[in-house]
Amino acid sequence: MVKRFKLFIKKLIILTPILIIQNASNYANATVISSVKPIGFITQAIASGITDAEILLPDGASPHTYSLKPSDLKNIKSAELVIWVGEDMETFMPTLLKNIDKQKQIELMDIPEIKSLLRTNHDDFSHEEIHHHQSDHDHHGEYDEHIWLSPEIAKIIAQSIHDKLIILYPDKKIKIDENLNEFTIKLSETELNIAKKLINVQNRGYFVFHDAYGYFESQFKLKNLGSFTINPAVQPGAQKVYAIQQKLKEHQAVCVFIEPQFSPAVIEKLVNGTNVRIGELNPLGTDIMPSKDAYFQFLMKLTQQLLDCLDK
Repeated sequence: MVKRFKLFIKKLIILTPILIIQNASNYANATVISSVKPIGFITQAIASGITDAEILLPDGASPHTYSLKPSDLKNIKSAELVIWVGEDMETFMPTLLKNIDKQKQIELMDIPEIKSLLRTNHDDFSHEEIHHHQSDHDHHGEYDEHIWLSPEIAKIIAQSIHDKLIILYPDKKIKIDENLNEFTIKLSETELNIAKKLINVQNRGYFVFHDAYGYFESQFKLKNLGSFTINPAVQPGAQKVYAIQQKLKEHQAVCVFIEPQFSPAVIEKLVNGTNVRIGELNPLGTDIMPSKDAYFQFLMKLTQQLLDCLDK
C-alpha cells in the first residue's frame, strides 16, 4: 500500500507540470480571444470546429479591476481576433489594445446595431435606483454594457463574430454559417423556454445589489424594484440598514439577490426583520464551462437562480 501511494505521488508530480504547461499552451495558441466569459460563450458557439477560442479573464476576476499579466499582452498580440465589450466595461483593454490593428478587434459597443439597442445606465424602466456605496463591479459609462444579458444583442454579437471569422477563414464559410444558424435557432428556443418559466413570477418584486440585469429584465418583463451598490468589505451602519429595510417593506419585495462577491452577513443584516428571501445571481457565468452550448446554459442558469428565490 505504501509503495503504491509513493508511485501515485511520483506520477502526480510528473503529470502536474505537464497539465499546467498544456493548459497554458492552449491559451497561448488561441487565435480568437474574448475578454469576458459570457462573450466567450457566444464566441465558442460560432468558432466551434473552426479555430481555438479562449477567454482572457479568469473566473472571479472583475473586468473593471483586472490587473494585466505580461502573458496577457503576449497572447493578445498573437491572436488573430480579440473580442471585447467596451472601455467602460473592460477598463484595461484600451491600453492593452492600443498597438493592435483595429481589424483584429471587435469592440462590441461600437457596432451600430448594438448601439441602437443600448439602455442607459440606471434606466428607470420600472424601478427606483438606490445608491449607497460603489462596488468594484459598478461602472460610470452612459450606457449599460452588460450586453451579453440581452438575447437580442447576443444574436448581433454572434453575427459580428461570424462575419469576422469568414474573413479570416473563407475556406470554412459553410461551417461558420452552420454554427451561426444553429446558435440562432437554439437561442430562439431558449428565449421561448425562459419566457414560459418566468411568466408566473413577473409581478414578484425584488432588489439586486448590482444594476446588471436590465436587458434581461426588460425582455422578460421582470419586476426589479431597485439596486443597491454596497461594498462587501464595509458593514452598513444601523441607520443605513434601517433605511434599506424600509425600502424593502415599502416595495413589498419578495427577494434580494446577491452576487458571489457580496458577503452574506451584509445581506442577512439588510433583510433581518422582513419576509424577504435571499437569492444569488451570477452575471458572469463563472461556474459554467466554455462550450458551444455554454451561452444557453448560462441563460438557463440565471433563469433558474431567479426562480429559486421568486417562485416560492
